[in-house]
Amino acid sequence: MLWLLRSAIVMTYPRIPNLPGIEDCGLDAHLATFKRESPPLIWFGTVAGAILFHLTPLMTVYLPLPAFLLSARLKDRHASRIMTTRFYLLRQAVFLVKLCAGLCWGADPEVRKRLALPVLPKDPGTWRST
Repeated sequence: MLWLLRSAIVMTYPRIPNLPGIEDCGLDAHLATFKRESPPLIWFGTVAGAILFHLTPLMTVYLPLPAFLLSARLKDRHASRIMTTRFYLLRQAVFLVKLCAGLCWGADPEVRKRLALPVLPKDPGTWRST
């Protein structure tokens, strides 16, 4: 299931000319940490969102294929449309994927530099109480 989540995340945060994509930001290490440290319900919801992301191109680009088999142009169109669908529960489930990705992408020093934001200090690892 991790590869499905990774694939959905890469489609929602692609490389663009002035910014690195999520795959340039230590995504694999982030996913391992996210899986280990998130509550089971959050992890389950994020994976369920990734599954829904991959199963819904029929609704967005009108092709009966999973998202990971789409062309690059259609992947981008699907990601944009599924994130703005009028079906609230679907939009929220897929939003969990984007939330997980945003935690990684937004903390990346290169991304922050290109957005003229200060680099975040090293994570002290103290937020968990268990």
